[in-house]
Amino acid sequence: MGARILYIEPSSPWENGYVESFNGKLRDELLDREVFYTLLGVQVLTEHYRQTYNRIRPHSFPGYKPPAPETFQPVNLVPELVALT
Repeated sequence: MGARILYIEPSSPWENGYVESFNGKLRDELLDREVFYTLLGVQVLTEHYRQTYNRIRPHSFPGYKPPAPETFQPVNLVPELVALT
């Protein structure tokens, strides 16, 4: 028997606050600011945002640091971070 999928109750976003928070930030910082013409464009920019979100973008907890920081910041990503804020 495989893993069972658990669903949150409709109209209960507090049951999964981390995902709801990420989804809101993704919408505010990327999806509402872009016009996508292809599915590939959505996939590429979303993956880039996810990497930036996890490795570069400061989070209020813990201590305004990214949750999975890189050991060094690649030079070419720093200007793109400014465009996402």
